[in-house]
Amino acid sequence: MNQTLRGFIKKELTQSLRDPRMRMVLLLLPVIQLSLFGFAISTEIKNIKLGVQLDSSDYVLRDIYEKSIASGWFVPADGPETDPFEQIKSGQADVVLVPPPGGFTKALGRGNAKLQMLVNSTSVTKALSIDGYLKAIVQRVVGSDLNLTVQPPPILIEQRVLFNPDLDTSVFMVPGIMCMVMLITTMVLANIAITREKEMGTFEMLISAPISRTDIIYGKTIPYVILGIMNFPLILGVAVFVFKVPMRGHLWVLFIAALAFICTAVALGSLISTFCKNQQQATLAGFLFIFPMIMFSGLMFPIENMPASIQWLSSIDPLAHYMGLLRNIMLKGGGTEYVVFHISVLVVMAIVTVFFSLRRFHTTLQ
Repeated sequence: MNQTLRGFIKKELTQSLRDPRMRMVLLLLPVIQLSLFGFAISTEIKNIKLGVQLDSSDYVLRDIYEKSIASGWFVPADGPETDPFEQIKSGQADVVLVPPPGGFTKALGRGNAKLQMLVNSTSVTKALSIDGYLKAIVQRVVGSDLNLTVQPPPILIEQRVLFNPDLDTSVFMVPGIMCMVMLITTMVLANIAITREKEMGTFEMLISAPISRTDIIYGKTIPYVILGIMNFPLILGVAVFVFKVPMRGHLWVLFIAALAFICTAVALGSLISTFCKNQQQATLAGFLFIFPMIMFSGLMFPIENMPASIQWLSSIDPLAHYMGLLRNIMLKGGGTEYVVFHISVLVVMAIVTVFFSLRRFHTTLQ
């Protein structure tokens, strides 16, 4: 290696590692991310919320329910027993078992054993796993409860697939990709735009102008909120008309959710920019935030599969809240309680992030 090339390599390494923040981004954060994702990411479907319409005398169905919970794949559905469809729509349950009139135990005795299974199929992978898990448990439990030494009697499991009857993967994935595209086009652009001003030295010129710093900051971020809102109808149109994702909720609710998320993403981008000195740092820091946000949002791996000690990270991930809103509004029609809660969380996140962004800007520019 000649001396000139060696000098260039040394200069670039020194320049990249001189800043303590850059060293942390390059060396420490990847280790932290790998550790978190190693524990959190799992393709095995677990913690499926199981509901059941039980009668006190239906001991076979009760045994099916208890064995399902004990298997480790299922957990009890949230909230009290209500209408099975409403349990699925509200997100209280992922699957509900509905016995025939008179109970499943009596139906077995009559020889016409039918068991209806209502499944939330917004996630195709989860729906297929639920079907396989429950059918295996039902056959095993029926044989043991009736003390049969031969194959259990034929059991007709009527599966009703809700919200995605064709089990189309794009119906589940496209809303998630919409969220990811909107995040990149808002947070990253706002982040880079502010650091570009710093790098070129024009931000100090703006500060010295006879306008308030708050106006400058809002002037640098609000345009990206407007651009994000303008971009949203285009993305939504592609999802609905090209990929045939259903639109069962109200458009105005969807736009309110989009506005809350875009404001949060832009505010987060501006906050990140306060810790960066140039566009290189801003770009790297932006994507180091985006990658964990995608992983903990439920786009690729179900949040329920993560250990309970890590699941709380999804509750502070704005992408997870918006992805849940988008799928709930478009595929289920948007339950009022669910929509109000998650939009409120996004609004609070936006306010808190804007507050800290303003404080950081005032501190770093003094």
